[in-house]
Amino acid sequence: MGTLGGAGLAAAVAASRPRTLGMEGERRASQARSSGLPAGGADGDSPGGSAPFPGSSGSSALLQAEVLDLEEDEDDLEVFSKDASLMDMNSFSPMMPTSPLSMINQIKFEDEPDLKDLFITVDEPESHVTTIETFITYRIITKTSRGEFDSSEFEVRRRYQDFLWLKGKLEEAHPTLIIPPLPEKFIVKGMVERFNDDFIETRRKALHKFLNRIADHPTLTFNEDFKIFLTAQAWELSSHKKQGPGLLSRMGQTVRAVASSMRGVKNRPEEFMEMNNFIELFSQKINLIDKISQRIYKEEREYFDEMKEYGPIHILWSASEEDLVDTLKDVASCIDRCCKATEKRMSGLSEALLPVVHEYVLYSEMLMGVMKRRDQIQAELDSKVEALTYKKTDTDLLPEEIGKLEDKMECANNALKADWERWKQNMQNDIKLAFTDMAEENIHYYEQCLATWESFLTSQTNLHLEETSEDKP
Repeated sequence: MGTLGGAGLAAAVAASRPRTLGMEGERRASQARSSGLPAGGADGDSPGGSAPFPGSSGSSALLQAEVLDLEEDEDDLEVFSKDASLMDMNSFSPMMPTSPLSMINQIKFEDEPDLKDLFITVDEPESHVTTIETFITYRIITKTSRGEFDSSEFEVRRRYQDFLWLKGKLEEAHPTLIIPPLPEKFIVKGMVERFNDDFIETRRKALHKFLNRIADHPTLTFNEDFKIFLTAQAWELSSHKKQGPGLLSRMGQTVRAVASSMRGVKNRPEEFMEMNNFIELFSQKINLIDKISQRIYKEEREYFDEMKEYGPIHILWSASEEDLVDTLKDVASCIDRCCKATEKRMSGLSEALLPVVHEYVLYSEMLMGVMKRRDQIQAELDSKVEALTYKKTDTDLLPEEIGKLEDKMECANNALKADWERWKQNMQNDIKLAFTDMAEENIHYYEQCLATWESFLTSQTNLHLEETSEDKP
């Protein structure tokens, strides 16, 4: 799509609107333009997003019944800021896109397909050894048709610390949006060596998913720090990092956050109480599923390692049994085919199911952080209102501060509610797809093994019948 002028864009939007949008569509599109959220709002529609998952709701019963149904006793196993000064803080409102293409992508019309205009690939990990440290960088290739980018393709290299910086900036700019999780910095389970090939490849895939989830998010995708992360050369990114708030400022923010959390929230709205209950139940269930999945994979690995030894054993056995040579070799061949099928199933488990489950374990921790940040804003607002009510301090500036905090609270609540529905739909789709694929893989595995041994038994039966017929006079 070529670049349109302001009048051209307005005409294009106006021309496409009357037939496809009624009064409800007009309202949703207007909200999308003012808030930076997709026109779907709480329905979770977004450019590049998946279709809504049927039956999504905020109740814990849905999670327990439809998504994460496990036995409990498995012990081992509409109004954004009315104050213009809040926009300068960039605390909750996303940066509005500057190009016509990006503006059109912000508004999802009912008769238009999803328009994906940002493609990111993370590949080619490379080890760097210095006198101080050893670290890995990853190549990031970005292809885009957005007008706010200076070029259509960029290639940069980033290390894990750069990803951590980006995640921190996104949380700072959008405290109550659900930021995709990063893989852990260190793996403790099994004491995996930090620079072996398997660990590096697992991390590369997780970093690739992290960036693409941000790119598909209707608000985070237009964050300025995200754009700089994708396009700036190493020295430019380093210079940009130094422009952030100083140490004393960050310490002050931390102290205020801790003080607010210590005060607690007296009257959290009912919808956020339900949300918090859902997160607690989800965290419990997804951690249990992660634990069980890891245990299944470990047992599969032990079974596979043991089964690999039986093929060679039967070959050696056949050398000492002249009458059973062919039979024993056929058994060894069947075991070998079953080993290959088991290895393929294990690969599907480690690449399709385990990463999805573990990602949502990390999401559960992220969600708890989001709720804490929302509660900190409410606690700060409650304390100001209480101070004004009981005149505990100089009240001249309190009304103005309370007004700003009320705007901030409203922005935070609206952002979280819209992002919550979108996240729930994506979560249910991802987990359903992962378990469906795993079930299909298991069915295919058992069919392969069954066909292998049935073929062996049929051949042995036929051989026995032939020998019996030859023995008859």
